[in-house]
Amino acid sequence: MGKTKAKGQRAKGARARFRGWLQRQRRRSRQIVLWLAAIAVGLPLALTLLYSVAPPPVTPLMLIRLVQGEGLQKQWAPLEEISPNLRFSVIAGEDNLFCTHSGFDFASLREAWAERQTGGRSRGASTLSQQLAKNLFLWPGGGFLRKGAEAYLTLYLETLLSKRRLLELYLNVAEWGPGVYGAEAGAQTHFGKQAAQLTGREAGLMAAVLPNPRRWSAGRPSDYISRRASTLQTRVQQLGPLLDCAR
Repeated sequence: MGKTKAKGQRAKGARARFRGWLQRQRRRSRQIVLWLAAIAVGLPLALTLLYSVAPPPVTPLMLIRLVQGEGLQKQWAPLEEISPNLRFSVIAGEDNLFCTHSGFDFASLREAWAERQTGGRSRGASTLSQQLAKNLFLWPGGGFLRKGAEAYLTLYLETLLSKRRLLELYLNVAEWGPGVYGAEAGAQTHFGKQAAQLTGREAGLMAAVLPNPRRWSAGRPSDYISRRASTLQTRVQQLGPLLDCAR
């Protein structure tokens, strides 16, 4: 009987130790979840508030390209020192409704989803705000994880920053060639002039290459880029009040 009782006590002690270990693991798990939630909320909030008044020193994309050996050429330019021609051309080429939407173009998203469902070639439906979220905080490429993070971060940008600040940030971190970032570096690289001096044609060429600036060159445009630049110049004339936030 004594042996049986001792064995039962050992088993009871083992169960108690296991319950204690399990409780500690649950507490640790809750703490990890809380820390991750705090980081997911606090870090984007802090960075967005910082970028509302200060230029981003570097972005993940810049660091990735630098490691890949592409160099890093950039120079911050306030929005007032970037030609209106470029401001307007970028909106015309990338996001006609930038001044009026709240971060997402739901009509374009529905069209892109419908095209994908029918097996057609899915068009890009990212707004300038979404592209800025990706360029500021995330890595290149696709996937649902990155797209989800992009949408989440877009909400911060659109809620906390003005449209003019969003456009200013976008024009200063956009990629305009291998290792070339921002309107000022792009203008100097491709046309040997300041961003404030860009003509309508030059601005159209720079906006035309944004979908793939590592493949296309604004300074040495292909026939396709030349035609697209002409189309963007015409579209700028048609957008009228849709460009008001960039004036």
